[in-house]
Amino acid sequence: MPTSVWDATSLPQFSAIDVNSIEEDLTVILEKNRKTMAACVAQDAPLTWENFVLPLDQINDELGAFWSPISHLNSVKNNPELRDAYNACLPKLTQYYTEIGQNHGLYQGYKTLLNKAESEGYTQAQTEALVQEVRGFELSGVALEGTAKERYGEISQRLSELSSAFGEHVLDSTQAWSKLVTDESELSGLPESALAQAKQMAQAKEQEGWLFTLDFPSYMPVLNYADNQALREELYTAFATRASDNAPTGTEYDNAPLIDEILALRHEMAQLLGFSDYAALSVATKMADNGDQVIEFLNDLAVKGKPAAEQDLKQIQEFAQAEFGVGTLNAWDIGYYAEKLREHKFSISQESLRPYFPINKALSGLFHVAQTLFGIDIREETEFDSYHKDLQLFTISKDGSDVSRFYLDPYAREAKRGGAWMDECRVRRRLQNGQLQLPVAYLVCNFTPPIGDKPALLTHDEVTTLFHEFGHGLHHMLTQVEVAAVSGINGVAWDAVELPSQFMENWCYEPEALAYIAGHYETKASLPQDLLDKMLAAKNFQAGMQLMRQLEFSLFDFRLHKEYSAGISVQDLINEVRQDVSVFTPPSFNRFQNSFSHIFAGGYAAGYYSYKWAEVLSADAFSRFEEEGIFNQETGALFRDTVLANGGSRPAAELFAAFRGRAPSTDALLRHSGIAA
Repeated sequence: MPTSVWDATSLPQFSAIDVNSIEEDLTVILEKNRKTMAACVAQDAPLTWENFVLPLDQINDELGAFWSPISHLNSVKNNPELRDAYNACLPKLTQYYTEIGQNHGLYQGYKTLLNKAESEGYTQAQTEALVQEVRGFELSGVALEGTAKERYGEISQRLSELSSAFGEHVLDSTQAWSKLVTDESELSGLPESALAQAKQMAQAKEQEGWLFTLDFPSYMPVLNYADNQALREELYTAFATRASDNAPTGTEYDNAPLIDEILALRHEMAQLLGFSDYAALSVATKMADNGDQVIEFLNDLAVKGKPAAEQDLKQIQEFAQAEFGVGTLNAWDIGYYAEKLREHKFSISQESLRPYFPINKALSGLFHVAQTLFGIDIREETEFDSYHKDLQLFTISKDGSDVSRFYLDPYAREAKRGGAWMDECRVRRRLQNGQLQLPVAYLVCNFTPPIGDKPALLTHDEVTTLFHEFGHGLHHMLTQVEVAAVSGINGVAWDAVELPSQFMENWCYEPEALAYIAGHYETKASLPQDLLDKMLAAKNFQAGMQLMRQLEFSLFDFRLHKEYSAGISVQDLINEVRQDVSVFTPPSFNRFQNSFSHIFAGGYAAGYYSYKWAEVLSADAFSRFEEEGIFNQETGALFRDTVLANGGSRPAAELFAAFRGRAPSTDALLRHSGIAA
């Protein structure tokens, strides 16, 4: 069979993107694709994988190759011209995908192939792809007729617009606010790295003083370290009211009306498709059997975790009272006194660890872990088409042959969406000409950038984020599946997709691995034993409160979609969830939901619980390495060849059992979190 090759078309050519022609170019591609689909459906020859699935995969891939870099740039290098072009294309894309989902000819074609999959000797990956394609059509309204079909298309179109607008509002509201401080005495307590970054940001704006924004690397040091309570309150208030009617910059970016409309349309869509609610529709493609099982899972964790969270809060309150005479804690005080307590108990802070985690050392340590466990090599490329000076490109090889590539865009900057994520650039698949297309991934973070002549120095939390996103990348890049629909992360149940990412985080806490990950940026010295001991001792500091915070988000999301009815008060529901599971109630002006992009502008609607669901899997999977050695190459190869290699070609529960030898248990998660012995 022909070998795989890299060529000029295997990577995006960012510099070749012409904003003025995007919409026109997309129109041409979509019309060409429609003709190809019509020809596939109308052909007289008996349908086969080769004459039906592969041509459809090809046009899907060509569309992805065109749209992927545009969508990526819209997230990482946003500007008005690109945003306008992007938004002009969304209705065309939504209409196109709605047409596909309701195309009876395509649906019948996939069903025909599925019915003869066994007799034709299709592989498991081919069969599973057909199963998922058929299910996808049924969940996209292929059986709808008349006004119901028309209405489904209208809903899809509007939801696409609302999702994009929600994300833009969060970005714009975040960037609309900043705080310039000109008196350094107001910044006592802030670490040198935060001060240097704030001064560098002010200089970039040709301002004198220290400039703070709502981007996480700027915001969090103030909340955790600034002695100035008024400054903490001001930043907390601005952050907690982003994209809301309470925002200090005004109501222009208020997402509340968008949330109401999104929820109503999702509920209507679910009912059109025969589901009682959107949560039921969401769970139809996940590991969880039904919505009740999800609620039971979350409530069970809440019952087990709440006593630990209550104890965490009590410790902070007692410490603030005893050491600082502060009797009442506000939301903008919790992080500050928690950090003081961490330093008091463990003589350590995230800031004290920064010098030992320069990004290049953290990267080389990450690569060492992956290379040792999974038998791969990673090299950096220097010649490629880039959109920013900080962008890096790496190639992964195995047994002397290239298997994948990934971009790394590590630092926070203006016009870049917050958070961290991995996205697909190219998918691994077998082409019609027999060649193998190799996968390419985008890995995006928002780390604190380099300051002055120092390299970027990461907190340990940022190192963990790097490992997390690389875990997603490995899932995409080390797949051995050659069928696009179930290759890499494609076709993986959403509540299992976080398994590899959360799994990789564990090495950030293992002394044997930290020997490779950590090293002082000036002296190259290893992390001192006493600092390592303190870091590990502090690993589960406030773990109970962190668990309950994630359960709060998960229950809010799932109940919001499960219990939706016309006129539901989103604020009342999140207040009710907080009353049940939270140990500290935020102020009444808090509008967290208005910037909850995961569920209103991302893929986690009625699925945010997936983080905890998958964390059970990842903790249990890692427990095998605890038993057999964290660098055990046989165990690493088994994880690679079961979980990572198979993508969505086999059910996630089956792959987990193939690796672990049994069904998952919550014991390891509770033990790793320090919540259970």
